[in-house]
Amino acid sequence: MANKIKLPGLIDVHVHLRDPGQTHKEDLLTGTSAALAGGFTCVVDMPNNAEPITTVERMKAKHALAKQKAVSDIGFHYGSLGDNLDTFEEAAKYSVGLKLYLNNTTGGYMLDPAYLKKIYAAWPQDKVVLLHAEEDFIDVAIESLEGLKRPVHICHMPNREVLDKIIGAKKQGLPVTCGVTPHHLFLNEKDADKLGVYGQMKPSLKPQSDVDYLWENLDWIDLFESDHAPHTHEEKKEGAFGVPGLETTLPLLLKAEVEGKITRSQIIDKCFTTPARVFGIPTDEDTYVEVDMTPYTIKNKDLKTKCGWSPFDGVEVPGKVSKVVLRGETVYENGEIIATPGSSRLLSEK
Repeated sequence: MANKIKLPGLIDVHVHLRDPGQTHKEDLLTGTSAALAGGFTCVVDMPNNAEPITTVERMKAKHALAKQKAVSDIGFHYGSLGDNLDTFEEAAKYSVGLKLYLNNTTGGYMLDPAYLKKIYAAWPQDKVVLLHAEEDFIDVAIESLEGLKRPVHICHMPNREVLDKIIGAKKQGLPVTCGVTPHHLFLNEKDADKLGVYGQMKPSLKPQSDVDYLWENLDWIDLFESDHAPHTHEEKKEGAFGVPGLETTLPLLLKAEVEGKITRSQIIDKCFTTPARVFGIPTDEDTYVEVDMTPYTIKNKDLKTKCGWSPFDGVEVPGKVSKVVLRGETVYENGEIIATPGSSRLLSEK
């Protein structure tokens, strides 16, 4: 272990694995393979598939696919536009959380905020509601928390404006958590100009002053979430929003640690301890990740994700995942997936 470090198996509660319906971008095998290669032993997939996961039948179908394909542990968030509240009790049995989109994004499943209170009341109180709420809807999101006892998570919080409002809500004792993505910590709007279509995402990249503010206020940010959102090169050229992130999140955070921006304990807290606690995800002492702390350069050709590209192509990082052990079994080693597809644990399995 002389040049290696050991971490718990990391948890990413915000990925888009595109299966079913858009498996030319990613599927549950390639997506969970990318997760293991990045040190994530558990991921939770979002509901904005080609057909949104807003019925129990579609959720069960996703579970069935995971039992055939997944090599990391996996769970799923349910979706709603406010017209399926009668399915919540049954759907929650198969779900980690409920994702609501207050802003338009991939899939176009945008919720009328007038439904928020009804949805909060109908969704089981012990399960998290996740909100996509950018600058123009963060006030609505915060106001909706008044008087709530239930947990609500604000996804991919991108800048000072949104973070300050979340900090204000936390100081009031409102039941809110928030996450930030690696691209909002390691890229800025100038990078978006350089990257062109490959720097196009929702929320958009922000000025460096916002990036600096996020780093300066890490203690207010509960967790890191990759928002892994793969698209083909052709789709990016047509204006698709989103970037892959499962394989680059940990190496970038280790780079930030070397640079003195973050501590090892903060990485573990925001990529393991807090996601497990907030979302009720079981953990295991025999699940861990080994990282070879030998500098290497991120290269598109080395990625497991089906889309085959990263906005961080060419970035030198201080280490990469060399081995992943899941409940005592080696599932990834030296760039190779060893796990049998479908052999992992399904969260909220019924």
